[in-house]
Amino acid sequence: MTHSQFLVAGNLTATVDELCQEFGAWKTARALLFVVWRQRQTRKLVSELSNYQLRDIGLPEREYPIGHPSHMPPHLRTYS
Repeated sequence: MTHSQFLVAGNLTATVDELCQEFGAWKTARALLFVVWRQRQTRKLVSELSNYQLRDIGLPEREYPIGHPSHMPPHLRTYS
């Protein structure tokens, strides 16, 4: 790890420690989990739209090869 990575890790640890002291461990953990869940939900929402849905909201369509999982029914798709 570089020196700057240690500084960021130290600042993050200190910040989380301050939040835990001020609001409590459970409230801090719940808030962090909510932020992670919210970000995951937002990212996944656009990435799993079909080309029809992307076109409807004005985003460019994706071009997939024939063997890509998007050509399979949703319950059979596996993502790597």
